[in-house]
Amino acid sequence: MSFQAAPTAGKKPSKLKKFQIAPYLFVLPNLLIFSVFIVIPTIIGFVYSFNEYDGLNPMEFTGIDNYKEVLTNSEFWTALGKTGLYALIVVPLIYCMALGIAVLLVQNIKMKGLFRSVFYLPTLISFIIVGLTWKWIFAEFGILNHVLNLLGMESAQFLSDPLLANLSVIIATVWSRVGFFMVIFVAGLQVIPKDYYEAAFLEGASKWHVFRKITLPLLKPTTVLVIMVALIDAFKAYPLMFSLTGGGPGKETTFIVQYIYETGFMKQELGVASAMSVILFAIITVFTAVQFRVTKGGEN
Repeated sequence: MSFQAAPTAGKKPSKLKKFQIAPYLFVLPNLLIFSVFIVIPTIIGFVYSFNEYDGLNPMEFTGIDNYKEVLTNSEFWTALGKTGLYALIVVPLIYCMALGIAVLLVQNIKMKGLFRSVFYLPTLISFIIVGLTWKWIFAEFGILNHVLNLLGMESAQFLSDPLLANLSVIIATVWSRVGFFMVIFVAGLQVIPKDYYEAAFLEGASKWHVFRKITLPLLKPTTVLVIMVALIDAFKAYPLMFSLTGGGPGKETTFIVQYIYETGFMKQELGVASAMSVILFAIITVFTAVQFRVTKGGEN
C-alpha cells in the first residue's frame, strides 16, 4: 500500500484509491461500534419519546404528551434533584482528591509507579462489582460493623439509614473514580514546563504560591476536561447504586437513570422513559455548554 502524497507517473489509479480509503478503514471498527450502540439507539429513543409504546404492542403517536407527563411528574424531578445533589458533592471531591494525589505522585518519590497503579486499580473494576464489594463492607453484618463491634460500638445502619446510605454511595463512587481522573491530572502536570517552577523558586516563591499561580492556571484545560467528564458520569450513574443500595432505603438513592430504567422496563412505559432520557440529555448538554463557555474551553 502506497502512502505517497500524490501519484507519480506510471502509478495505477488503484494505488491512489487505496491511499484515500486506508484512513477510513482504520476508523471503521470504532465508527461501527459507536453507530450501533450510541447513534442508532439515540435516534430510536428520540422516536419513541413521541409515541406511546410498551415494547409489546404497536407504537401510537402521541406528539409531545410524553414530555408533558414527564415535566409534571414530581417523582422525576425528585430523582433529578437527588442526582444533582449527588453530583454537587461527588464532582468536587473527585476533583480535589484526584488532583492532590496526582500532585504527590509527580514528585520524585520512591515507587511512585506502584502507587499510581494502586490508585488506578479500582477504575478497572466493574461498577457492579464495586457496588457488591462495598455492600459487603457496609452491610448490617458486614466488615465495617464487625470492626465497630470489636471496638465496643454499636452497629450502624449504613444501607438502611437515608443519610448513611447516600454517604455510602458517595464513598464508593469516589473510591472507584479517583484513580481514573488522577491519571488525567498526572498527564496534565507532566507537560507543564519545569522552567516555570525553577524560576518561581529562585524568586523565593512558596510551594503554595507556585501551586496557585502556576500549576492551577496551566492545568485549566485538564481541569475543564475532568469536571465535564465527572459531571456526566455523576448524572448517568446507575450500576454502582443499583448493586450497592438497590435505590433504597425507599427511594433515597434512586437517581435519575435508575428511575428512567424503572419507568421503561418495570412499568413498561418506554415512550415516557425515552422522553425522560431526551430531557436528561438536554440538561447534560446545557451544563456542558455553559461550563465550556464560562471556562472558554479551558484556554488560559
